[in-house]
Amino acid sequence: MVFVEGIAVKKMYGQHFLRWQAVIDHMVANVILDENSSVFEIGCGDGFLTRSILQQPIKRLWVFEIDADWARFVEKKYADLRMTIFQENILDVDWARFDEHKPWTLLANLPYQITFPILHMLHKNRAVLKEGVIMIQEEVAEKILKTHGRGYGYPSLFFQHYFEWKKLDKVPPQAFEPPPKVDSRLLYFKPKQSVQPIKNEEEFWQFIKLCFKQPRRTLKNNLQQTHFDLTKISETTLALRAQQMSMNDLLSLWDKLNA
Repeated sequence: MVFVEGIAVKKMYGQHFLRWQAVIDHMVANVILDENSSVFEIGCGDGFLTRSILQQPIKRLWVFEIDADWARFVEKKYADLRMTIFQENILDVDWARFDEHKPWTLLANLPYQITFPILHMLHKNRAVLKEGVIMIQEEVAEKILKTHGRGYGYPSLFFQHYFEWKKLDKVPPQAFEPPPKVDSRLLYFKPKQSVQPIKNEEEFWQFIKLCFKQPRRTLKNNLQQTHFDLTKISETTLALRAQQMSMNDLLSLWDKLNA
């Protein structure tokens, strides 16, 4: 069993504690923080990032930490009137509480096993978000940023539609204690101010999942067992793989199927 600050590291929470200050400095440098800023952190661990956030001229910091041991540790070690620690799973939080102090900036080293649930949660509540920098698994970061080819798919299209992204530093395993088995990546994000409307939005995203169900197969093969009338689509288009199509291409396809 691995111990940090005398507290056992719990595998079930995917705990890997960042140890390179330069990475933290890069995270903080890529957001704008001032005396009016509301910041939140997901999973503070031993407070390595928390400490640096509190060194900024911010209005408030909300920390969500599911592990009671670390919540108590950070509350005691970094006692600050601007900081509120919630011993809660961020995925269970009622985001209505964020409304009063919006917009919010997120700075976090996300637990890798729940990265996508957290990203979908941020999407649902993007109206209260200003911007943020997150640390996620390199492979997941690449999926989000892809615009074509292998790895390009539903996550790429979905998260690029609602957020602006910027690739920041790659972070090796040795930057953490204990080290994970994968590389990590810092990503900057910002909710888009203007999002292109999509007809029957929820159904569209289900359609996208069908198009990419087996990425190496053609659209015709992926869609032939569905209720869609494929006679509305040219054979040339149906012979393509979804990975060969842009968001605009897929939206055009969607409009034709719904005509």
